[in-house]
Amino acid sequence: MKEFLRKLWATLRRPATKISLGTLTLGGFIAGVIFWGGFNTALELTNTEQFCISCHSMRDNVYPELQKTVHWSNRSGVRATCPDCHVPHNWTDKIARKMQASKEVFAQVFGVIGTREKFLDKRLELAQHEWARFSANGSKECKACHNYASMQFDKMRPTSRFQMQHAAQTDQSCIDCHKGIAHELPAEMDSTGGLIGKLISRSHSTDFNKGAPIYSINFLEMYVDEGLQQDGGVLEPASMVTILEENDSAAKVTLTGWRKMKGFGRVIYEDFGLNIASAALSKEVAQSQTDIRTFETKEDDLTGLTWQRVEVDLWVKKADFLDSIDPIWTEAKQAYDTNCSLCHTQPDVAHFDANTWPGMFDGMMGFVNFDQATQALVLKYLQKHSSTFVEH
Repeated sequence: MKEFLRKLWATLRRPATKISLGTLTLGGFIAGVIFWGGFNTALELTNTEQFCISCHSMRDNVYPELQKTVHWSNRSGVRATCPDCHVPHNWTDKIARKMQASKEVFAQVFGVIGTREKFLDKRLELAQHEWARFSANGSKECKACHNYASMQFDKMRPTSRFQMQHAAQTDQSCIDCHKGIAHELPAEMDSTGGLIGKLISRSHSTDFNKGAPIYSINFLEMYVDEGLQQDGGVLEPASMVTILEENDSAAKVTLTGWRKMKGFGRVIYEDFGLNIASAALSKEVAQSQTDIRTFETKEDDLTGLTWQRVEVDLWVKKADFLDSIDPIWTEAKQAYDTNCSLCHTQPDVAHFDANTWPGMFDGMMGFVNFDQATQALVLKYLQKHSSTFVEH
């Protein structure tokens, strides 16, 4: 056996004497084609959605999130799969990404993100790695489908057009503004530091003195009766009411404002012509001839709508109020500065007027993790510090 192996090795090492150079070249070429074909086939097999979701961490966590978005189902029927977004399209970057992915395979094999809890604990870190990659390459994967030069800005909503034209001028990376476009944002993206919780903790020392103004820090139920049984509506965050009387657990307050003379007139706004919501009354209270007091009416020249000044006395629980608006504005400003700076086109607060801010703010809300109360507080901060109030 040893002699046979020795002779075989000697034969393999001996220079060819009867095989032509052309045959050797052709053989090498064919072998190269077979090798390359096999390599490329194997590479492409790892470049499919089926391969991505064969890992249960992806199948059970991020894949269901994708299925709820416009990238999964839309009117044009174009679907973006996992590799469309997460694997570079040019060959050299693709190979580099595949080599980098070896660490992800390690994490999966050794259960680093093997459970839902472990995945959520790591989610922000994982997302930051991918955001950094998109930022570094200018979101090339996104721009393989979304091209600034092909966009019809005149057909966009005003808020979208403002943002996208600015982005096109600087060839901005899509991920700067569109975090969370296909998957849920990590819980840690809410950088408010528990804004509502901090304000509530301060509210415990609020005095409910007769005749004093107080300011809501949450959505608060209002009642017609002192026993807090009959629905009166909902007070919006950062709204002012004046105390008329109080008992151990509740206070009777006066809400003043304006409403539009259309429909039931349930929404109460802070001032004439300004879409700064203070409360939403119940249908019964809004239509009542005794619960709500009405005063003068005025027509808004801009919209042609008639507005009416109103007052209503209702009862609220003695909780979640502050006797000063300043702490609310301080927390709301910090939340806006911290969260909305994720987008490079964060507008100055006084750049828009009070009635323009709601539309602009709505366009930002897809990219931060604000709860409903925080969202309402920040919007009202923006409206109350807008050009409407700065210029006057």
